[in-house]
Amino acid sequence: MAPARSPLRRRVIALVAAAATSFTASALLLAPVAGTASSHREAPAIAADPLADSTDTYAFVSPDKPDTVTLIADWLPFQEPGGGPNFYYFDPEARYYINIDNNGDAVPDIRYRWKFSSDYKTTETFLYNTGPVNSLDDDTLNFTQTYKLDEIRGGETTTLVNNAKVGPSYVGDASMPNYAALRDEALTGLDGGGLSFAGQADDPFFLDIRIFDLLYGGDLSETGDDTLDGFNVQSVALQVPIGDVTRDNDPVIGVWNTTERRSTKIMNADGSQETEGDFVQVSRLGNPLVNEVVIPIALKDAFNALAPENDASVEAAVDRVNDPEVPKLIASIYDIPAPETPRDDLFAVFLTGVEGLNKPQGEVQPAEMLRLNTSIEPTSEPNRLGVLAKDNAGFPNGRRLTDDVVDIELQALEGAVRTGELVEALAAGDGVDVNDKEFGDSFPYLALPHSGSLADPHAPGASSAEAGSPSGGVDAGAGGTATAPRNTLATSAAATAASQQQPSFVLPVLLALLGVLLAGAGVITMRRGRGGAPS
Repeated sequence: MAPARSPLRRRVIALVAAAATSFTASALLLAPVAGTASSHREAPAIAADPLADSTDTYAFVSPDKPDTVTLIADWLPFQEPGGGPNFYYFDPEARYYINIDNNGDAVPDIRYRWKFSSDYKTTETFLYNTGPVNSLDDDTLNFTQTYKLDEIRGGETTTLVNNAKVGPSYVGDASMPNYAALRDEALTGLDGGGLSFAGQADDPFFLDIRIFDLLYGGDLSETGDDTLDGFNVQSVALQVPIGDVTRDNDPVIGVWNTTERRSTKIMNADGSQETEGDFVQVSRLGNPLVNEVVIPIALKDAFNALAPENDASVEAAVDRVNDPEVPKLIASIYDIPAPETPRDDLFAVFLTGVEGLNKPQGEVQPAEMLRLNTSIEPTSEPNRLGVLAKDNAGFPNGRRLTDDVVDIELQALEGAVRTGELVEALAAGDGVDVNDKEFGDSFPYLALPHSGSLADPHAPGASSAEAGSPSGGVDAGAGGTATAPRNTLATSAAATAASQQQPSFVLPVLLALLGVLLAGAGVITMRRGRGGAPS
């Protein structure tokens, strides 16, 4: 039986550990890293829990299999490809979900749940892999994960996949000379013709995040740079027959992802952790950018824990949809008049679905989620602006990987859905029209992750220079890509600003060393508290 822990000693060690964590985190925060995007670090609490932080949700009719729907959800944002030796993974202590509402009541009728397990072949090394990895079964792949995929429907749970392999972190070209082959091994077939995938992928979201710097610098000078270029995420993807997720004659489904954790975590003095209590929701994501630019700071954490069926009961959140902040900011900075309120157009886009496009039949409970009309077939000539460009197979009818949701939502907030016309003064958007890597033309459509071999994965052209990307072109990735982003007024200004940045690493390094010293003090305290020498 383990010796009883002194409450005082636990408190002392916890304080030392917290101080060490604080200083080490300060070092990381002071280093030059990116900020927030889509649902990347969108709320204070989840920003401290990246393994549970859902970043994006996608739902679209599969372009190469139009009798199926593809569902994708991403977690763990801003993964530096070379971030070893402890690379990236799904948390076995968390539960990851994609939820489906197929009758408009905002209650999940189908829940797909991923539970992950981790394994080391040996813990006598610091290495993620001990040699080149040519197969997920190789002994040289030291760290591996598997998952169980359950379908929860009508109170009954059915296991769709068990012990399926997870695609690993792309350590580098020497370690994984053919990552595309490893990706293929991580595809798992389902009974009935479906497919499942879980693993690392290039972050498919693309945008210039400097929208948070007074809306692109206050004069649209800060546009044209894909902030997420070179970063990876943890992704799950599921392709199932449309008939498996729709109900009766209604082709519309609501889709959102959630993460759940046990309510209590215990940090032990020996460095181990325990969890207990019921599972509670800590993250959610339906439509992109809602918690970022619609929900105010005071409600962000609560929104992540809120079930969609209760969205309409939070008057302050509904008020932000009917009278959003962004148009007011645009009016004050760019002198573009804000549309009249209340915004019934945004209420439909974000909370009920648009009549004649993706609103469910019958009575609809207002709730924030993606809504996809599965009866609208993929188009042979997809447009990045989706419905705003008369392409009804795109956002906000579901979300394809290549939908330019930043430009679409910016136009929607400025009234384009209401008027049917683009706001010409903002037609250039953020100047980022395509992802940094091409998407694939078959499931899971996601681009391969960036390699840890890249000296600077965020440098212009670094992504296009990588080998082994999935095949794809204009109509790949469930929505199409262009060959290059269009020119913007900000290109030269952004390049000049980037060349002038000279980040200093001295302070981060000093703080990190201080964190290590404090952590060492915690170890000494722990050992003294046990009254014996280390074994």
